[in-house]
Amino acid sequence: MSNKVILVIMDGVGYDTALSQCGYLEGMVELGRAHRWKMRTALPTISAAMYETIHTGLSPLDHGVSGNEALRRSIVPNVFDHLHQAGHSTAAVAHSYFHTLYNGPYDPVEHVEVEDETKAIQYGRFYSMEGYSAANICAPAEIDLCAQATRLVRRHTPDYVLLHSSSVDSLGHKYTADSAQYRIQTWHIDNALARTIPIWLEAGYDIFVTADHGMNADGHHGGNEEIMRHVPFYYFGTAKVPEKDQLLDQLAIAPTILSRIGADIPDNMKHKPLLQG
Repeated sequence: MSNKVILVIMDGVGYDTALSQCGYLEGMVELGRAHRWKMRTALPTISAAMYETIHTGLSPLDHGVSGNEALRRSIVPNVFDHLHQAGHSTAAVAHSYFHTLYNGPYDPVEHVEVEDETKAIQYGRFYSMEGYSAANICAPAEIDLCAQATRLVRRHTPDYVLLHSSSVDSLGHKYTADSAQYRIQTWHIDNALARTIPIWLEAGYDIFVTADHGMNADGHHGGNEEIMRHVPFYYFGTAKVPEKDQLLDQLAIAPTILSRIGADIPDNMKHKPLLQG
């Protein structure tokens, strides 16, 4: 079966924070219109390493992107390259790290907008957050990111769309996960999704919402604490789903995306897809 898929990554949003602050997502679960599980991330719980894990189905110790430093293009089979090679279309509204990982070195002038069918991410809207610091968070508005993704859906109807928000991670580093700023910014993502997910569903997309990692009370992630490793995984769609109390593995996201789109799954993606039918 062939479906179109949108993946939302809420960077830095831990499992418990999502359950307490995401009123729209949790409301849809409560009404039986979405499903939600706890998911365990790979290690180390660092952003770029998790982006690559989500899109390759491999541990950072296997795909080789172990941190945010010295970032380079992905060298293993991944969702974007695999879909592009199979003739599927892709899009992303995301941090420039994703351009570096899947399209190559990022130039802020040339690549802030991408419309290039030869690229793995064919249609892209990227932000750099250059100058990010504790004094200047540099976070794009959530509704603007959602609007950009929706424009790409309406213009190109890509088979796979990634939407990535960095704001909660940034505020978590500044104020820690035990702060009003962190919790309220998580709600801002949920509020933007409340206005946007119905549009995507009407367009016929399956939708996944998750996080790359969580955050602790020190404003840190990267280690093996449960608060860093446990993230939410929401699904909007009609496929057969796992038991609701099952702990899911982040390494299963990549094969699940490819399976829903109807693409074959590379040999390096060892986990079975999470959904059936």
